[in-house]
Amino acid sequence: MQKLSLKFSASLKRSIVWRVLRGLLGLFPLTFQGVLTLLATALALSIFGYGSMDLVVFALAICALAILVFSLFCAVLSGVIMQRRIARLMTANEAAAKPISLECGFPNESGFQLPALNYLPLIRLDWRVVYPDCMETRIRLNADQEMSEELLPRQRCLTEKVTRQFTVSDVLGFCRFSWRQNQIIQCLALPQTNTMKSMPLLRSMTSEDGIPNPAGAPEGDRMEIRRYAPGDSVRDIMWKAYARSGQLNVRLAEKSVFHSQRTIAYLVAGPGDEAAAAVARIALERGALGEDWAFGADGSEQACENLPDALLAIARSRAIDSEPAYGLDRFLQRHAGGGVHCIVFCSAREGPWRRQLQNTFQAFPGQFSLVMATDGFEEAIQTPLWKRILLKSQENSTTGMNGRTKKADLLGLLTEMGQLVESTQVVDRHSGSSFDQQLRKL
Repeated sequence: MQKLSLKFSASLKRSIVWRVLRGLLGLFPLTFQGVLTLLATALALSIFGYGSMDLVVFALAICALAILVFSLFCAVLSGVIMQRRIARLMTANEAAAKPISLECGFPNESGFQLPALNYLPLIRLDWRVVYPDCMETRIRLNADQEMSEELLPRQRCLTEKVTRQFTVSDVLGFCRFSWRQNQIIQCLALPQTNTMKSMPLLRSMTSEDGIPNPAGAPEGDRMEIRRYAPGDSVRDIMWKAYARSGQLNVRLAEKSVFHSQRTIAYLVAGPGDEAAAAVARIALERGALGEDWAFGADGSEQACENLPDALLAIARSRAIDSEPAYGLDRFLQRHAGGGVHCIVFCSAREGPWRRQLQNTFQAFPGQFSLVMATDGFEEAIQTPLWKRILLKSQENSTTGMNGRTKKADLLGLLTEMGQLVESTQVVDRHSGSSFDQQLRKL
């Protein structure tokens, strides 16, 4: 029920009716405080000022109405002037504007500046970025008496425009004039890496034509052991181990492999994937994929073979206006040959990507390694309600690092996915530590 309500609210916000109502509400000049003041003043003037002929109430009501009308006039006039001035400034500086490059979790200067509003008294100008979302806006007054914008993104993004909502209001909070202005400029926000400084080398493993044992068969001796799966030969079942433990295991032939010089990696987007995007970024920037690699991500059709394009693909993988499109199948069909080994980055939280990944692992003939990322482990400790309200972590609400995972759920997910891949690894962005399939620290 909660998921349906969230989907309904999201579709409502994207609808045309919602945008029209929001625009009309922004044009209404009185705030809630101003409407209450107007109603209270009119009621007092009607009952006591004219009805009871109370001169004191009459004078106070007239003064309150005069202040309200004066604030309304100043706010609307200043708002109209600033709206036209800001539109001219953006149009004049559109060609010379530099792309906005941001780092999640840290305040970044965007380069957008406006002169201080000093046309009429008791009026102030404020604005905030509404597109892309998850963006906190801070306004600083520099030494030149200009208002400078600082942006603190909580999640990664890549957009070709920035939408700001400007508000001109009076200091008493009675009136305001609000409008939205689009700026055509590229805005790039990369995921926060936090304490992660390096990662172990991630190398692809590809089939080798060599023979593990010259005296044995070309496919090697039976050295590998795994659980029995439908389709396995009965001759490979370890019957003695089954008699002792009651579990069916099969012994597989050892295969000769070598470290491939080219690494194929892919980022799967989904709910709570900021940690996975940060891990993929660290792997690319620190050279954990080797020298020759190809990288892809949801939302990008082409494979990236250099760092700038790969970072853009990571930022683009978070779809702002729609759900992220799963594209690992198309990526493997276009840019990977048969028998290739692919490293997949994904979130350690349950999501719709799990079933899609399972279908890909089973359908594609190559091999896979899974790197799952989280922002810490959630312990099964019941915290009192008053403590959750009063001691709410500001770090999670500010930086977007709220992708904690329960250990029990993660172990079940690792067990389920580990049967379909060659290796699994869990990376904690919060502490910078890595864990194996049993959540033992590496």
